[in-house]
Amino acid sequence: LYYDFVQDNHSKSTVKGTLRGIHFQKGNKAQAKLVRCVKGVVLDVAVDLRQSSSTFGKYVSVLLTEDNKRQFFIPRGFAHGFLVLSEEVIFTYKVDNIYNPQAERSILYCDNALSIDWPIADFQIIMSEKDRQAKTFQEAEYFV
Repeated sequence: LYYDFVQDNHSKSTVKGTLRGIHFQKGNKAQAKLVRCVKGVVLDVAVDLRQSSSTFGKYVSVLLTEDNKRQFFIPRGFAHGFLVLSEEVIFTYKVDNIYNPQAERSILYCDNALSIDWPIADFQIIMSEKDRQAKTFQEAEYFV
């Protein structure tokens, strides 16, 4: 496979327990991502939103650390989020489509339909108000 990544981005956090996501872009603005953690530790999560997939509604998670140097590829049709598990994190990602805020959607990180196993208690999670107001999986827009 060949992917033409058009944009490099990074996210920096200095607060353990910060959660970003679970985000995706819809339609022709969808993005594939290649992510890694260059400093610190994160739990990275991808949720399958492809209705035609045998894993629709399932998630996969992977621990990304500066020591294990793993990268995680998230194809188009998946929502993505990560949880900061160290005091400082630098998280980098390459995307194959430019970010479009009008196409961005979010799924609630604690939705019971997904049952994502976050390794810290809910009261310890720090997130934006936008992410707290995200839709449930059932309310989300899916891919074909």
